[in-house]
Amino acid sequence: QEQLVESGGGSVRVGESMTLTCSASRRIIGAWSMGWFRQAPGKEREFVAAVNWSGYGTKSEDSADERFLISGENAKNAVYLVMNNLKPADTAVYYCARSYNNAGRSTTDYHLWGQGTQVTVSS
Repeated sequence: QEQLVESGGGSVRVGESMTLTCSASRRIIGAWSMGWFRQAPGKEREFVAAVNWSGYGTKSEDSADERFLISGENAKNAVYLVMNNLKPADTAVYYCARSYNNAGRSTTDYHLWGQGTQVTVSS
């Protein structure tokens, strides 16, 4: 059974950058999609970014905020989220999610979730 583990979270200052990593326990083969979501206390889980990777090497990326960039390294079973110019409003638990087909911005598009990593942005 595949598992996803997020890492790289922690505390940063306003305006700083941070990179999160999502590691899969098994090799990713063929077409796949990965998404990043976040959830603050008392709020619903919201879309951050996603990447759709075809079985023949092409991929597309989507992001809800131009400060955030998603990338993947299929050979290493890893997906990354680069977050720039962080703000206090970005404070949340960030989750990695896997889809077995093309996925968009809805949580219902995804089938497997990690346990999350905390990101705290303060002044």
